[in-house]
Amino acid sequence: MHQLHQSPSLLARLSGQTVIITGAARGIGGAAATLFNKHGANVTITDLPQLQSTAEALIESFGHPEKAMFIAASVTQWSGMVDAFDLTISKFGRVDMVVANAGIMESTPVLDIQLDERGKPLESKEALEVFDVNLKGALNTLRLGLHYIGKNPPRTQDGENSDNGGSRGSVTLVASTSGYFGTTGNAAYVASKHGVIGLLRASQKKAEAVGIRVNAVAPCHTPTYITSGFDNDDMIQSGLEMNTPELVGMAIAHAAVDETRRGTTCLVFGKYLRELEDTRKSLYSEWLGSDLTDALAQHGEYLKSIGGYRLPPRSSQHIKG
Repeated sequence: MHQLHQSPSLLARLSGQTVIITGAARGIGGAAATLFNKHGANVTITDLPQLQSTAEALIESFGHPEKAMFIAASVTQWSGMVDAFDLTISKFGRVDMVVANAGIMESTPVLDIQLDERGKPLESKEALEVFDVNLKGALNTLRLGLHYIGKNPPRTQDGENSDNGGSRGSVTLVASTSGYFGTTGNAAYVASKHGVIGLLRASQKKAEAVGIRVNAVAPCHTPTYITSGFDNDDMIQSGLEMNTPELVGMAIAHAAVDETRRGTTCLVFGKYLRELEDTRKSLYSEWLGSDLTDALAQHGEYLKSIGGYRLPPRSSQHIKG
């Protein structure tokens, strides 16, 4: 078990840095944006155009509203996200941190088949929309974060530029406990958040090569617009541990600034802050057996020695009839 301990002094490192937070007009993203700004960070909030007034009201409530701006952009639209990064750099000079927070959940069970007027099964367009926002959107945000932050000179822990290593910045992916467990039945959301954890793991080699830390936060049930169907008072009276957007925002901020965190996931469930990736690795032998663990490690070392997995040529996968 790896319980994470957050140090309030770490948040002083946010001062003067610039963060882009997607889906930040409200909910967890809004709470994170408020916290980053409170500690002196420049904050770009991106969200859908129809949430502009919500985002602007949030910025007006900031301790440093002059250090924040809203840019209308959907994480599913590449050109709009590129503009968000370019406009942020134009205003604040650079991007140091990116938080891939935007996410949605299906409103009906996507494994239940609906029929059209002919009695034929309908495709679940809502499931595809969930995949688009939660997974494609996270991938878009991660790729752009690695590209733009990778242009920064590396910094030491005290914030000074360094030619001898150091971090250029960080990307924090907002996953979910649904990215590790899958018993809630909301199949599109669960699958998409498993995909976000896959992005966390798959990005580590590239992130290390360009001096960027990529971590994740996995909140349990948190009262936001996504979970508005729950009676949160009833959950509290049932004795369940409860999250708040502010607790999750605090976990995001620590993942963003803690230089010791690389490839980690912090599960946030009220007072419980458990690191999941290190725990998973420590249990490999118990889970798989030491023989298979050793064999897989040998396989991994081989792939590393040849420069990574050999990708097939595109033409062999996309045969046109």
